[in-house]
Amino acid sequence: MRVGLAREIKPQEGRVALLPEQVRSLVEAGHTVLVERDAGRLSGAEDDDYAAAGARLVGTPAALWGEAELIVKVKEILPPEYPLLEPRHIVFTNLHTALNRPLTDRLLEVGLTALSAEEMHRYGTPNSPLAGEVGALEGLRLCFAPFGGSGRHFVGHYGASPVSAVVVGLGGAGLGAARVLCRLGCRVVGLDQDTGARYRASLALAHEGLDTAGIEALPGLLPELDLLVNCVRWDKSRRDHLVSRADLAKLKRTAVICDVSCDEAGAIETSRPTSWEAPAYRAEGILHFAVDNIPGAVPVAASAGYARAILPFLLAIGEYGVPEACRRDPWLARGLTCLDGALILEETGRYQRRPFRPLSEVLSG
Repeated sequence: MRVGLAREIKPQEGRVALLPEQVRSLVEAGHTVLVERDAGRLSGAEDDDYAAAGARLVGTPAALWGEAELIVKVKEILPPEYPLLEPRHIVFTNLHTALNRPLTDRLLEVGLTALSAEEMHRYGTPNSPLAGEVGALEGLRLCFAPFGGSGRHFVGHYGASPVSAVVVGLGGAGLGAARVLCRLGCRVVGLDQDTGARYRASLALAHEGLDTAGIEALPGLLPELDLLVNCVRWDKSRRDHLVSRADLAKLKRTAVICDVSCDEAGAIETSRPTSWEAPAYRAEGILHFAVDNIPGAVPVAASAGYARAILPFLLAIGEYGVPEACRRDPWLARGLTCLDGALILEETGRYQRRPFRPLSEVLSG
């Protein structure tokens, strides 16, 4: 199979989907790997490194997409890339199609096969802890007085209490956020509806001062917090919210919301995706941070985790083809978004109210 490693074009996105180590594994498995020039530079991988691993360098997106069969990326397909899509392509990246009807329309119109990496959580999303850690730092920075925050230090000095933070959701991202905030000296409460998640977080941060509680404790914590970090991925079909627009009136005017999950009008009703170029905005007077590619700020570590996680999936696709690889691996099958022009991903179909082919039907075919 001809595998194409595309350079990301999303602003302020430094990640790359594969590093030379994974390219070498694909080449050794008998695949041809094409790498767009400078694709890995911001992640610490130079063109010469890819060439030494057996890749062939190509100079333009058109050359890469024009020759490769399996296109591997980190972020969603953006409009400038739409003309490059062909029916023969298999696209493997974080697509997030449910909230992106134009992209879904284009994928189905072309008739290609696409897989959403964000749906495949066999070992946990490798960039989630990084998103939580960096998001917590950015939220904490906005708590400083020059940005309109509470002006509290993250360490309790001279009898003054430190930043009071609440982390909602104690999966990979939430645990990363809580770890950073606790170790910096903040007062931190972690919330999750799952008792197992709370127990694991308590064990992981047993000596860090983390308090945990059920999600039902959130309303009572809103009036006193300085920083709210949301790490709950919200079901796109839901119309309710953990923090509604009306709830913002309960917050101090200096409070900051950092939405790591960044689902538009999701767990946080007033959340909308932002970029590193303009990362924060105010809604109902409350400062929000909601950058939708937080790990892109630390591409060296983020790319290493992402590339390692997706390599087994790519090898399986190269050996068996998409349908058979999905039959063999239910985690890969979870990410099957469209196949030969038919929508497969149920979440996207239900949210956009459009027909979709059940995954079970594909796997039994």
